[in-house]
Parts: sequence; structure tokens; C-alpha cells
Amino acid sequence: MARIKIDMPDNYSFSTDMPVRISDINYGGHLGNDAVLSMIHEARVRYLASFNYTEMNVEGLGIIMTDSAIVYKAEGFHGEQIQIDIAVGDFNKYGCDIYYLLTNKQTAVEIAHAKTGIVFFDYEARKVTGIPQAFQDNIRKDT
Repeated sequence: MARIKIDMPDNYSFSTDMPVRISDINYGGHLGNDAVLSMIHEARVRYLASFNYTEMNVEGLGIIMTDSAIVYKAEGFHGEQIQIDIAVGDFNKYGCDIYYLLTNKQTAVEIAHAKTGIVFFDYEARKVTGIPQAFQDNIRKDT
């Protein structure tokens, strides 16, 4: 069976830390796959907030996640601090990809590589729309 491979970027423009909570632990005793997706969602919200954006208001538009991929590299355990580094790339007419590198902050062991695709959405018109130029300018200026 073919495995997913995410070509991770070399440089990241944002970093945030999160603890592994007891509710993030699955029956195997380690960080669950659903918790990783929740962690990258929280990291994305924090990243957008660093530009004074929300998922419902990026230059007057919302964003919608169109896909996600996660490649697990190592286990995470309750109480560990996870550093999540973010980079944005692969811009197209309607959106871009957001990359997430999850690392154990104490040991520097990579926990996961992740990517989410986003598109911009006009909630009033109920349709996908072009990526705002001001968003692209802000992101590229930050990298």
C-alpha cells in the first residue's frame, strides 16, 4: 500500500506550543490521531490570529479546509510539550496549503508532519472565491 508523503518546507514563519492533555491520549496510551488534527486546527487559529484574522474573517472572507494529511513519525505522551511550526505555500487562485511540523519540545523528536489545504469562501454568496491579495502579501512578508 502506498504511503502518504508530505514534502515539508525548509523554513517556518510561526511557532506555538501545546501540551499533550490527558484527553489527547488514546487507548494505546499515546497521542491519538484525532487529537493531532485538533492540535493543528488550534495552531492554525493561533497563526491566523497573529495577523488579526479568524477562520471566518480573513480580509472579509472565511476559509474552508479542503483536505488534510498527517504522517506520524513518533509517539507523543501525556504531559509533553509539543512545538508546532507553521509554513504556508502552494498558493493557487483560490487558496493555499498550510504545513505543520509537530516536535517534542524537550527531546526535539518529530512527532508528525501535517498539511491542510484551504480555500477562501464568501459566506454571503455561498461560494469559493479568489485568495485575497492582502492575505498573500501578509503571509509572504512574514516568511
